[in-house]
Amino acid sequence: MFALVDCNNFYASCERVFRPNLRGKPIVVLSNNDGCVIARSNEAKPFIPMGAPAFKFKVVFKQHQINVFSSNFALYGDMSSRVMSILSTFSPDVEIYSIDEAFLKFDGFDYFDLAEYGKEINKSVRVGTGIPISTGFANTKALSKVANRIAKKYPKETGSVYIIDTDEKRIKALKWLAVGNIWGIGRRHAERLRIYGVTTAYQFTELTDTWVKKNMGIIGLKLKRELEGKSTLDLEDIKRKKSIATTRTFDKNYSKLSDIQERVSTFGVNCAEKLRKQKSCCNLIMVFIHTNGHRKELPQYSRNIVVKTDYSTSSSIDIVRYAIMGLKAIYKEGYQYKKAGVIVMGITPEEEKQLNFFTEENPKHHKLMKVMDGLNKSIGQKKLKLACQDLGRTWKMKQERLSPRYTTRIDEIITVKV
Repeated sequence: MFALVDCNNFYASCERVFRPNLRGKPIVVLSNNDGCVIARSNEAKPFIPMGAPAFKFKVVFKQHQINVFSSNFALYGDMSSRVMSILSTFSPDVEIYSIDEAFLKFDGFDYFDLAEYGKEINKSVRVGTGIPISTGFANTKALSKVANRIAKKYPKETGSVYIIDTDEKRIKALKWLAVGNIWGIGRRHAERLRIYGVTTAYQFTELTDTWVKKNMGIIGLKLKRELEGKSTLDLEDIKRKKSIATTRTFDKNYSKLSDIQERVSTFGVNCAEKLRKQKSCCNLIMVFIHTNGHRKELPQYSRNIVVKTDYSTSSSIDIVRYAIMGLKAIYKEGYQYKKAGVIVMGITPEEEKQLNFFTEENPKHHKLMKVMDGLNKSIGQKKLKLACQDLGRTWKMKQERLSPRYTTRIDEIITVKV
């Protein structure tokens, strides 16, 4: 059996853990630079659509007394780690699917009462972290997703735990589930299926294997078999990313090359740190810059470039050097730039990187990066930087409604009055 454990309204729930007075009240969380709504509590959903631009809904926020928060990813990431740590005590096989979801596999649990076990999982996470979760059990990963959706949709009836353990339950659940809500079915495939009269997950399983494979490929066929109760997908190990991106929308428009160069340098450093964390190197670096598309009265310009490195590298110094080289090649004067980004690609494992006979990475860089990473981890807040970065941290992301980082900053820890 598999279980899909999903945290309910995760970002909003994280804020409520340390602000119990917000329970039952509407909450939304905004994206970087307080741009758009990326998370909503159930109470806020009737009033605010997902992705809504915050500046257009200021009146709605005030009218319905909606509590608005800037994205506090330091807090959310730490709370996620705590949830996943608790889940790992209930099964030796865990696949962390996203920041708020995980698959658990239960081999050898034949004599366990999974309904009670699921309630114990929910209770342990709630007591240990304050985060409410829903748990769905089934004999395939895709069906456990369906079971989880039912547990989340009907918490009073299910106790936030639902098990699909009979064919009767499977068919009933699939007839209830809209085809667009099937795990792995994208919008394009959902629209195509509706054209053929397929509106529910059950109707999808009644299609022939030949049609599904022809129109949706082998992945679609595997998904169909999963929904039929035939397990074809197992837990996946954490894989190295094929590309790593750091992109940001600026707090205001910038025209000077030096200002944008500082941001691109910082983005390059962030990408390099992520590369080293997964023990990888890159061979290609993409740099892009955009003007503000919402300011139609201003001249518009958008450009990207891919720079090939002379050798595989994860050095912040090298990646920043190539990124700046790319930026200078595409930068044009006379424009107001609003967004930039760095994407490292052509990623290979550190132990498999291709050597270059004529040029190679400075051997001192590896030791230097190790020292920098170690110091920044122990000191915190990335105190050690390259000289081309903003040493004073004066250029910060717009986060006017940021809550304290209760669990990762000792100076922002919660204060209890007794």
